Amino acid sequence: MRHHLFTAFLLALLPLQAAAADPVQRQVAGNRTTENVPEVPADLLERLDRYQNTRGASLAGWTREGCLLVSTRFAETAQAHRVCTPLGMREQLTFHREPVTGLVPAPPGAWRDGFIFAKDRGGDEFSQLYWFDDATRGTTLLTDGRRSQNGGAVVSRDGGLLAYSSTARNGTDRDIWVRDTRSGRSRAVLTEGGSWSASDFSPDGTRLLVSRYVSANESYPGELELAAGKLAMFPVDGGKAALGQFRYAPDGKGVFYISDEDIAGKPQQFRTLRWHGPGMGAPKLVSAHIPWDVDEVRIAGDGRHLAYSTNEDGISRLHVLRLPGLQPVELPALRALPVGVIGNFDFSPDGRRLALDLNSATSPSDVYVLPLDGKALERWTRSEVGGLDASAFVAPTLIRYPTFDQLDGKPRTIPTFYYRPAETAASGKHPVLINIHGGPEGQAQPVFNPTIQFMLADLGVAVLVPNVRGSSGYGKDYLQADNGFRREDSVKDIGALLDWIATRPELDASRVGVHGGSYGGYMVLAALMHYSDRIRAGIDVVGISDFRTFLQNTENYRRDLRRAEYGDERDPAMAEFFARIAPLNHADRIRAPLFVAQGRNDPRVPWTEAEQIVKAVRGNGQPVWYLEFADEGHGFRKKTNTDYFNAASMLFWQQHLLDGPDRFAELRAGLRTGGQPTAQDLARLKEQGVRTVIDLRGPGEDRGFDEAAEAARLGLEYVALPIAGKDDVTPANADALAALLAERGDGVLLHCASGNRAGALLALGAARAGMPAAEALALGRKAGLASLEPVVAAQLERTGAPAGAE
Repeated sequence: MRHHLFTAFLLALLPLQAAAADPVQRQVAGNRTTENVPEVPADLLERLDRYQNTRGASLAGWTREGCLLVSTRFAETAQAHRVCTPLGMREQLTFHREPVTGLVPAPPGAWRDGFIFAKDRGGDEFSQLYWFDDATRGTTLLTDGRRSQNGGAVVSRDGGLLAYSSTARNGTDRDIWVRDTRSGRSRAVLTEGGSWSASDFSPDGTRLLVSRYVSANESYPGELELAAGKLAMFPVDGGKAALGQFRYAPDGKGVFYISDEDIAGKPQQFRTLRWHGPGMGAPKLVSAHIPWDVDEVRIAGDGRHLAYSTNEDGISRLHVLRLPGLQPVELPALRALPVGVIGNFDFSPDGRRLALDLNSATSPSDVYVLPLDGKALERWTRSEVGGLDASAFVAPTLIRYPTFDQLDGKPRTIPTFYYRPAETAASGKHPVLINIHGGPEGQAQPVFNPTIQFMLADLGVAVLVPNVRGSSGYGKDYLQADNGFRREDSVKDIGALLDWIATRPELDASRVGVHGGSYGGYMVLAALMHYSDRIRAGIDVVGISDFRTFLQNTENYRRDLRRAEYGDERDPAMAEFFARIAPLNHADRIRAPLFVAQGRNDPRVPWTEAEQIVKAVRGNGQPVWYLEFADEGHGFRKKTNTDYFNAASMLFWQQHLLDGPDRFAELRAGLRTGGQPTAQDLARLKEQGVRTVIDLRGPGEDRGFDEAAEAARLGLEYVALPIAGKDDVTPANADALAALLAERGDGVLLHCASGNRAGALLALGAARAGMPAAEALALGRKAGLASLEPVVAAQLERTGAPAGAE
C-alpha cells in the first residue's frame, strides 16, 4: 500500500519535470539582454535608488594655476572636472558617452596647458589617447584610432615629449612609443617584444625609465637613451623580482624605485622603497622599517620633498620625507585623515602642498589637500551619498579565520573584512554574502561600496570579503600560493570560510551566497561546484568557466601575461589540470541558483565564457539568470547599466538567499522542500498552506531557534525523522518518508539543513516506486540533492533501478 501511495505522489511531480524544460524567457531592451530575469519590483527600485545615487571623486593631479583635475560622474559616465578651491564648484571639462580614464595633467613647465586622457568604445579596452587643450577646449586624437590598446602616458618636464605603451605594431606586444607634441609625430622607440611601460623622463628629457612586465612577481627595469635608441637593463638582485614605480631623483643622477628584490642575498616578502645613486653599491632602503608593501612614490617638482604610500593590512598610510636627506616630515594634519585607502597623490606645482584622494568603507572617494607647512588638512570635494545618513554606514572589522593547511607549524589564516549589520537579525542569525575579489593578484580593501551598505541596512545580510591566498598585500609567498597547480587551494579557502561561518552564533550557515567578478567569478563557479550543498546561490560577473577556453579566446596582448599566472594550456599536464578543475566540465555539480552577468565587448574574459557555463548549468535543469550588456566590457561602467545590474542582483538575493518565493522548492502542490527554515519562514509558509513540518535534521544540529516550539506556537504539526548523513540514506528510511508524505497529504514542508538529505530520500524512494534512475535523480536535485547524489546512485545501482533515458 505504501508504494502505491508514493507512486501517486510521484505522478503528481511529473508536471514539474516538464516545466524544467520551459523555453528561456529572453528579453532585449536597447543594449541590455536578459534571460529568465524577472521584472524588478518598483518598491525594491525605490529602496535601492538612493544607494545608486552615491558618487565619488578621484584625483588626477594639479593644473599649473593651482587647481585640481579630478574624475567624477554627474551623469552617465565618469568625466574630467576641475576644482579650484576647497569644496568649490566642479567644472566639467569633458562630455563623452564613454567614460574617460588615465587623466594626466600637463606639467607646470609644459609649453602648453591641458591634459591627456584615454577613452575606449563600449568597454572594449582598445583605448585611444587624446589631448584636451585648455586654451581652445578642443580635443585631439594622439594615437592611431584603430584596434590598438594605448595607455600609461608619461610627459616630459617641458611637455615636449609624450611616452606611452601601445599594441599598434602587431596587436600582441606592448611597445613604447614617443610623440613629439610640437610636431605631432609619433614613433616606436622600444620594440623588444613583451609588455613594456614607461615610468619617467629624465629632467632634460633625453632618457626614459622603462620596464618589462611579466607577471605580478616578475618585472625587468631599464633605461632608454632616446636619441640613440640604446636600452640598458638594470640588474635585478636575486634574478627575479616584482618592481613598482621608478622615478628619477631631482638631479636626474639617481633613481627612487619600489622593489622586492633580495637584500644581501636574502629573499624579501614585501616591496620596499629604495634609492640608488651614482657610485653606490647596494641601494639604500628607504622604507625598511615598514613590514608592508610600498604602493606609490611621488617627488615634488622643486625637489625638496618625496612622498610614498604603504599598504598596511589593507589600509593606506602616507609618508613624507625631506630631500635630499630623507628625513621624515612630521605633519599633524596626516592624523586628521580618515582611515581608508589612498588612490592617488601629487605635489602642487610650487611643492608646498600634497593632494590626495581617499576612499573609506563609510565614505566615497574624496580629494584632500595636505599643506606641508603644518597647517590644517583641507577637504576639496565632498561627494554625495544619495541623501543617506552617512553616520549609519557600517565599517568592517578585519578578522582572520583558519584555513585547511599550516604555515610554520600553525594553521594558516586568511585575512577577511567582516561587515556586520547594525541591527540584530530577528531570527538571531544573519544571512551571509561572501564577496570574492578578482585578479587573482588583487586585494579587497575597505572602500565604499553602496551595494554592501544596502545589503547590511535593508536586507540584513552580513558581508564577508576575504583575501584568499594569491591576493597581493600580504607578501610574496602568499601572492604565489595559488599559482599553477595550486589553483584550487584558494577555493579551499572559501570552504574553510564556510566552516568559520558555521561557528558564528550570529551568522546563518544555511543561508550563504557567493559573489565575484573576473577571477572572482571563477571562484564563485568553483565554490558552487565544490560546496553547492552549503551555498544557497551565486552571482558570477565576467567570470572564467574554463581556463583552457579562456586562454584560447582572450585578447592576444593578454595571453602570455595570464599564462604566467594561471599556467600554459599548451602544456599537456597543465591542460589536463585545467580540464579537471573547470566548472564548465562539472556543471552537473552546480546545484544552486546562478546569476551570470557579462559585457559583450569584454577583451579579457570573452562573453563565450559566460555563454558556455549558462548553457551547461541549464542543461542539468538548474535555474540560471543571464544578463548581457552590448555596450560594456570587463565590468559595467555606465550608470544605467550598473543600476539595473545592482537591482537585479538584489532581487536575486531576495529570492534565493532571503525569504523569496523560490527558497523552498514546490515539488507539487502542497509539498515544499528545502534547507533550514527560519521562524519567519515558518510563519510565511503557514500563510501559504503548510500544516506539517517534517524535519530530517538530528537533535544535535543547530537550528538557530527552537523549531519544534515555534511550530507548536504557530499551530503546525512538527515531525522529526532524523537522518544523520549518508549512512541513513537507506531504502528503509526512504519508505518511512514515503509513508509520512502519504499520510500527511498536502500542506507539508520537508527540510533538512540544505535540502540535500531530503532530495536523497525522495530520489531513492522514487526509484523504488518504479521511476527510472535518471528521472529519480533529477527529482532529487529539484529538492536539493547535491553531495549525497553518489550515495543515492550507488544505492540505485545495487537495487537495479531502471536506468531510463540519458
